[in-house]
Order: sequence, then structure tokens, then C-alpha cells
Amino acid sequence: MAELNTVARPYTKAAFEFAQEKGNLDQWSTMLSTAAVVANDSVMANVLGNPALTSEQKAGAMVSVCKDHLDEAGENFIRLLAGNQRLGLLQEVNAQFEQLKANLLKSVDIDLTTAYELDEQQQQKLTQALSAKLGRDVTLTSTVDKDILGGVVVRTQDLVIDGSVRARLAKLAEALNS
Repeated sequence: MAELNTVARPYTKAAFEFAQEKGNLDQWSTMLSTAAVVANDSVMANVLGNPALTSEQKAGAMVSVCKDHLDEAGENFIRLLAGNQRLGLLQEVNAQFEQLKANLLKSVDIDLTTAYELDEQQQQKLTQALSAKLGRDVTLTSTVDKDILGGVVVRTQDLVIDGSVRARLAKLAEALNS
């Protein structure tokens, strides 16, 4: 995983800087996410993994499928990745691009797991508290998991706050067993 991050980083940085300079971060975001979905498709993965095809043929296949969502710079980016045998990095490039974009826009997506459904007021309070703590605009996605018994589990890119009753019980059991 770390290797993919490292290899994808220069491509992501170049795409992000280009998109930022041209003022079309949203367009590049759409292009990269579309290309990542297409590259991840099982049929396209077979095409891209076919050693009998040249880099130009693989790039041509990607560009032809994504044609409606790519501008000239996007096509060139796909051809660059293909020429360097890096089309398999599209998913990672897309993820890194979205993270750079979120950092620039000072926003963060948070996955919240609760034992019961939160009402709108509770979600707004939690969103405001997390926004203040993280110093970013928060987009909250809430899911219900009765197995956590109570409390909440907050997940974002590199932060996990497990305030669930299940986690507390597990810690208590560990302390009693040691």
C-alpha cells in the first residue's frame, strides 16, 4: 500500500498543480474519478493487464471509454500514465487528488457510526463540534451499527475516535484479564 502511495504521489501532485493553476479542480476531480472507476472495471482491468497490448493501445482504450469525461489535458494524463505503465495507479491518484482538494478547501468527510439513528439536531451539533475541533468544514455520513451497543465511532482519513460502549467493554475485559 505504501508503495502505491509513493509511486502515485508525483502524478497526483502534477495533476493537482495543473488543475489548480487552470482553475478546474472540480473538472479534474470528475475526470480522475471517472478514469479510476473505468480502470477498476473487471473488463477494463483485463485489457490494461494484457501484455500483448502496447501502452498506446491501453491508453486508447481508456480514452475511448472515458472520452465524454476527459478534456485534452485529461487524455494526455491518461497517455502519460499508460506510457509509464502506471494506469493501475488511477485509483490511488484519484484518492490522493481528492485529499489534496479537501485540504485546500479545508473540508473533511467523516464517517460516524452510532448504535441508534441520530436526529437532525444531534447530527448538526456533532458536525459543529467536529468542525471546531478539526478546524475544517465537516461533511458527516452516519451509519447505524447496533453491535457497538452505545456511544459513537468517528472515522476520517487518519483519525479514529472510538467512543463506543463495545470498545470500552473490551478495554475493561483486557484490564481484568491481565
